Amino acid sequence: MKMLGKSRSLFVKEYYHRLSNWLVAFSLVMFVVGRGHAAPAVIGSSLPSSPLSSFSCQLDIAAQAKMTGKSVLMICGDYMEDYEAIVPFHVLQAFGIRVDCASPNKRSLDTCMTAVHDYMGHQLYTELQGHRFTLNANWDELNPESYDALIIPGGRFAEIFSAHHGVLRIVSEFDKAHKPIAVTCHSQLILIAAGALQDKKCTGFWSLKPVINLAGGVWSEPNPITSSLLDSNIISAIGWPAHAQFLDHLFCSIGAKILRRQNRSILFLCGDYVDDYEINVPFQAMGALGCRVDAVSPGKKRGDKCVTAIYDHVDQNPEGVQVSSERQGHNVVLTADLNEICVDDYDCLVIPGGRSPEFLVMDDMVVSVAREFAHKQKIVAGIGQGKMLIVAAGLLQGKRCASSNAMKAIVKVGGGLVESTEAVTDGKLLTASGWPVLPQFISQLANLLDLSVVF
Repeated sequence: MKMLGKSRSLFVKEYYHRLSNWLVAFSLVMFVVGRGHAAPAVIGSSLPSSPLSSFSCQLDIAAQAKMTGKSVLMICGDYMEDYEAIVPFHVLQAFGIRVDCASPNKRSLDTCMTAVHDYMGHQLYTELQGHRFTLNANWDELNPESYDALIIPGGRFAEIFSAHHGVLRIVSEFDKAHKPIAVTCHSQLILIAAGALQDKKCTGFWSLKPVINLAGGVWSEPNPITSSLLDSNIISAIGWPAHAQFLDHLFCSIGAKILRRQNRSILFLCGDYVDDYEINVPFQAMGALGCRVDAVSPGKKRGDKCVTAIYDHVDQNPEGVQVSSERQGHNVVLTADLNEICVDDYDCLVIPGGRSPEFLVMDDMVVSVAREFAHKQKIVAGIGQGKMLIVAAGLLQGKRCASSNAMKAIVKVGGGLVESTEAVTDGKLLTASGWPVLPQFISQLANLLDLSVVF
């Protein structure tokens, strides 16, 4: 749906390859700059507001990584929880933290299959097939001493890796060095196997309570499920619903401070079959920065859910497939009623992509809400097909924007000027081509909101 003429897998592989090349090419330059300036690195509001090409966005991320000097290792595996991998991966990159993702017996540019874990009316959570997650580091070349923190997403892979000597060795090295280790859902099992939970408070999925207690840990109820727990060097959470506080704890643990001039509020407009990543990754990112975030949908109330859609290349697809497949993703829990919101209470409107914008543009009230945000000089941001609503509201005329091939015809009809395939800011309008460039989108959104991450 989001790529024409190029498969999503090739796009993602090229993205990581080019990003890696930029990191190497600019390492010497940033080293010299870093030696000449003692001021702390400020990431967010210091970024250029309108990158001129696809390369410039990647350069920004690479340059930020060198400015902060921070890096995190993520241990990945097949059927790790989709959100629990992609959210920290994208959000940390957005603020200049290099994230190396590696898995035993796999190499850089190999992929791990992810899993969607969510409650869908049964006694236990349902598991669905998620995205394919592309690795960017080689397992046999990892040096734990070079990283500031370790992330282990949840998922069924944790059961197998709890008996993997190489994984346990890395976890033990991080723990002995008292470096932050962040775990979610079921990956606490790996900490137990490594002996890293003795006398430490820990939370997780409820089924792990007896195991954590038997291992000498101190179980803490995940109440509410959006809460994360920090004890000593261990950051733990029940899973992806807690990502906002989980990321806040992780930022603090590696020496980051979040600066904001005032409290910010962001409204996310969505509907059924909204893109799985494009709704949740920026939602959790902005929550981690201390913003109030609300999600609304026409015809639904607070506490109702919208089903998301995953757009990714399909395993074993024949070569040359022109558009990505669609399959069901997580559910989004709405936090407010559209009929009760007041535009004056928010600083920004975010419209994720997927197929939901096709539904949104048919609702006159939704179109008027988008138009009101713009008329009141508030930030309007659209990702992927989210630009359909921006066009319907007449907000793209004469504006520079980012677009994939799939949206170029609609953008041009709406009077937009396609400038990039990644992310573009024009005044208070922010657009991005799709979920692969969410780090750039989040970074520029933070810029518009005067939010900074300082190291």
